[in-house]
Amino acid sequence: MVRVGLIGFGLAGQAFHAPVIRGVPGIRGVPGMELACILERKGARAREKYPDVRVARTLEELLADKTIQLCVIATPNDSHFELARACLLAGRDVLVDKPFAPTLKESEELVRLAAERGRLITVYLERRWDGDFGTVKEIVHSGRLGTVAEYECRFDRFRPEPKANAWRERADQPGAGILFDLGPHVIDQALVLFGEPRAITASAFCERETSQVDDSFDVCLEYPVLRAMARARIIAFAPGPHFLIHGTKGSFIKYGVDPQEARLRRGDFPQSTDWGAHWGEESESLWGTLSLVGEPSVKVKTERGDYRGFYANVRDAIEKKAALEVTPQQALRTMRAIMLAHKSSRERRTVEWDEPAE
Repeated sequence: MVRVGLIGFGLAGQAFHAPVIRGVPGIRGVPGMELACILERKGARAREKYPDVRVARTLEELLADKTIQLCVIATPNDSHFELARACLLAGRDVLVDKPFAPTLKESEELVRLAAERGRLITVYLERRWDGDFGTVKEIVHSGRLGTVAEYECRFDRFRPEPKANAWRERADQPGAGILFDLGPHVIDQALVLFGEPRAITASAFCERETSQVDDSFDVCLEYPVLRAMARARIIAFAPGPHFLIHGTKGSFIKYGVDPQEARLRRGDFPQSTDWGAHWGEESESLWGTLSLVGEPSVKVKTERGDYRGFYANVRDAIEKKAALEVTPQQALRTMRAIMLAHKSSRERRTVEWDEPAE
């Protein structure tokens, strides 16, 4: 069993890491991972929520337990590099919440250091385990749509006012803004489907007058015969399609997002490794519509999503039982795209994939 140290117990640690780590199934009812320690510098939320888990106040205290194999970094973006570096130097495998780091240079240095030390490093791009993305991947790769000419994935939200004291929305915080927050997910999904683009044209902008950093974005990944659009909006009371794909043989359109995030945010998850047969299932009303030339349109059942698959793969990779699915090279590819998108927006031009990102 892989013993895990969770660094940070804000929203990411509480909602998207701790319950998923403890939910990974093992063999014959034994958990697949153990949440051995939580680093929470102040407060008592971790102790109250997980009284059976040791709580540390410093990184040194967490790393003093030599049996902890995997360190998970779920802290503000500007701390990712130093924390990940310290854990690698301490001989631990490392999982960093997205984005990898505020800069591509820092991300590359972490990958170099992990290779030098013989340690695993990956980034929490768990939306590859969204049920709707699994469905889209199967449809695209099956060839049923023919040659894909247009792809769009968008996240629409309605938050007319910024969250008070949220570091992600402060101009003085490196790695702040929605392009650093949601961008890694939607861009990574496009890269998984279509590979590296030829060029990127992007705009990161503010829809709210009170925003200090970008709260919306459009990123166009340009391929020879395809445009893959990644979008996010903060003022969208009536959301548009989450996925929209047009090909030479038909189209696929789907509204609504994977239900796992909402359930994890509100604490609606089992306190065991048995999450039931219906975890990650989506309502039939949100199934996508597949329309093929010469055939009647049909609803396509959304695959069942399960973020525990990400952690199960990391465990298996640490134990040398499987290849790592989110590789360091893929994480760097996503970071390159994020930084090129920022560069394109800042300089108001199309940037080539192989030009300097920073």
